[in-house]
Formats: sequence, structure tokens, C-alpha cells
Amino acid sequence: MDSINTVFEKTKTMLEHLNLKIVQEDRERPWGGFYVIDNDQADIFIKNFFPEENPADLKLTNRLSPKILFVAPEKRLSWQYHYRRAEIWKCVEGSVSVATSFTDEESERQTLNPGDKIKLKQGERHRLIGLEGWGIVAEIWMHTDAENPSDENDIVRLQDDFNRK
Repeated sequence: MDSINTVFEKTKTMLEHLNLKIVQEDRERPWGGFYVIDNDQADIFIKNFFPEENPADLKLTNRLSPKILFVAPEKRLSWQYHYRRAEIWKCVEGSVSVATSFTDEESERQTLNPGDKIKLKQGERHRLIGLEGWGIVAEIWMHTDAENPSDENDIVRLQDDFNRK
């Protein structure tokens, strides 16, 4: 199985070939990590990872906050929701599971394989779950409040395996 550094470096090379600029990197998350892509390149990101989407339809405000998420095998992100954003995830490599619900109870789960996509509504509870190998997921935040765009503080955690608030 690939190490976190191998997975990150392989994806970094792929992003460089697509001429996408990484503006932030985090390999220290207990569930894996992420790359943040330059928001000015959101249209290029969409063209490459969400070609079926019209960028104008996704831009509820002027920001989309494109990211690549790395989900470690058998790790779970927190069971959470957001007040100021909707999200779209597309599996790029590997497989991941996604739990969703409109209540605080986890219920529905589906597996995303490469090319599979899920749209999460503002306020919809969700959790990304690693399966046997590394899962790589392209993510777009669709900010719903132009005056107060979503950020990491807009995470309402209902349950977290790593005891984060």
C-alpha cells in the first residue's frame, strides 16, 4: 500500500500536468490530508474534475474553494454539516464511502468509485470514509453567503473519531 507521501507526490505531479497551482497543503490531518487549489483556477479545476458541470451554475458566490482530499484507509472524517456551504465531491482514485442524512443520525451510505460524484446540500449531514486503500476526492465548496464565505470554522461536528470540536 502506498504511503501518504507517495499518494501526495503522485497527485501533485498530476495537478502540475494540469497546470493547477497548489496554494496550501496539509498532510497532518488524522484522516489523511488535502491540497487547496488556487481559487482563480476554479474553472480549470472544474473542467478537469467536473466536466459535466457548468462553472456558472456552481458559483453561488465568486468563490468555489477547489480542493483535493486524501482519505487514509479505514479512517473517517467527522460526521458534520455546514451553515454556509454546499459541496460536491468526485472520487478521483481509489474508493471511498460517504454517509449522508438530513438528521443528526447517520443513515444512508454509498460507495464512490473513480468518476462517481455526490452533491451535498447546505446543512446536509455527511461523512467521508476511507475503505481499503487511499481514496482521492476532488471537492468544491459552493459558498452560500457572499458576505461571509465558508471556512474551516463552518464545520459543525456531530461526531468525530479524533475528539475534535
